[in-house]
Amino acid sequence: MADTEKSNRSSHMPLGVWHSIASGCEKIGPEDANEALRIHTVPGSAKPRRDGWPDKNRLYDYVWLVYSVFFFIEPIARHNLRYWLQFAGAYGLFLVIYSGLVHARTKTQSYLLLSAMCVLGLAYLPINNSACGMLVYVAAFIPFISDSLAVVAGTIAFVCAAVAIEGYFLQISPWAWGFPAFFCVVVGGTNLLTSQKIRSKAKLQLAQEEIEQLAKLAERERIARDLHDVLGHTLSVIVLKSELAGRLFERDPERARQEIGEVEQVSRKALSEVREAIRGYRSEGLAAEIERAHRTLDAAGVTLTCESKPPSLSAAEETVIALAVREAVTNIVRHAQASQCRMKFVSEKGRTSLTVEDDGRGNIRQEGNGLRGMRERIESLGGHFSIDGNQGTRINIDIPVRSA
Repeated sequence: MADTEKSNRSSHMPLGVWHSIASGCEKIGPEDANEALRIHTVPGSAKPRRDGWPDKNRLYDYVWLVYSVFFFIEPIARHNLRYWLQFAGAYGLFLVIYSGLVHARTKTQSYLLLSAMCVLGLAYLPINNSACGMLVYVAAFIPFISDSLAVVAGTIAFVCAAVAIEGYFLQISPWAWGFPAFFCVVVGGTNLLTSQKIRSKAKLQLAQEEIEQLAKLAERERIARDLHDVLGHTLSVIVLKSELAGRLFERDPERARQEIGEVEQVSRKALSEVREAIRGYRSEGLAAEIERAHRTLDAAGVTLTCESKPPSLSAAEETVIALAVREAVTNIVRHAQASQCRMKFVSEKGRTSLTVEDDGRGNIRQEGNGLRGMRERIESLGGHFSIDGNQGTRINIDIPVRSA
């Protein structure tokens, strides 16, 4: 219910009649600017309105009534009770409409109330020429109610034309109808420029917030991928060595103690790698990763053959390839049931490719988190990733080498 009420609040900001630069765009904070964007850029929708924009005090919206002091010029000059009663009725109705515009919940309500103010101004102008400012209030309101340039310009043009036609046919002094027409253009135009500045600033702020959100999301995904790679590989090694130590405990206690010692080392290394992954430093290098792969696969009874030396790569490229090697070895230990693994690097024509294949059971039907993370990393460098599980498992990685 609270959210529903919020979403139905008004969609405008009233400004003073002869106020040239409508409160100063530089005073609008980021939060208010975004609210302005949401309010003004969706035609016909009811959007949240902050209490008293820009200072969140609704009394601020009534400051601009100070310009209605000009309405009192003729009643004071005439000294006529009946005239004062007429003025009291018209001015009271004006205040009701103004308050309605301040607290209107939808754009439709705002348009209806603005139309009522226009009718009241045109009807009362022949009686009290000094109350012509009611029509200028219409021109002051419209730029903050509608984000359509055509609607704003059309409304201002209509008010100017209506007051001119009324003045001509009712033989009102040109000063009486020319004055409001002139200020409708001036105030409406300046408020239109100000509203556009507010919306432009709001769009820029919204874009910056979206960029920040995307950056946060990308960082969360990076950490998730890195932790998966680090912990997935390390826990697989720990399980493997623990099982091996259990089998060797009685027949070869010395080897069992050695394996348990390596489990401790791997566990300590895992803790360090998790910290490094969170900091963003994710790899000791490709050569170190291949050496680790030799030890891990050897413990699992898999023979690793590396047919070529690791190429010289940039830090970012080496990190991605090293993590790909780690994930491939983890999958062989966990799932492949292989006895042989072959790794091959090829560098030519500004590209580096890596092939990792085993003679295991293959039959990969869908990518898990690890393979999906590997693909995302490779593609983020503009590379290509493919996997073939028909006969064993064959992983092909190809990336452009930007700097060696």
